[in-house]
Amino acid sequence: MKTLSTMIFAAAMGAGALALTTTGASARVVCNDEGDCWHVKSEYSYRPEFHVTVHPDEWRWKEGENYRWHEHEGRGYWHGGTWTDF
Repeated sequence: MKTLSTMIFAAAMGAGALALTTTGASARVVCNDEGDCWHVKSEYSYRPEFHVTVHPDEWRWKEGENYRWHEHEGRGYWHGGTWTDF
């Protein structure tokens, strides 16, 4: 009986440690003032002259708003229909 209690305790401690080290994905939706939107996996510091707005990942535009998806890997932003790295 003592062995079973020890195993249950060890399993609970392992699950607790795993829960403490697990973090949620940090994703965002970024849109520029031209209506281009894209996903980012990390939080970047966008300069004001980039004219972008950062939204939470679950953000969706409303019906009738004029946005479009332009996905791209890496750090940067859409401007004038082209991707600019930074």
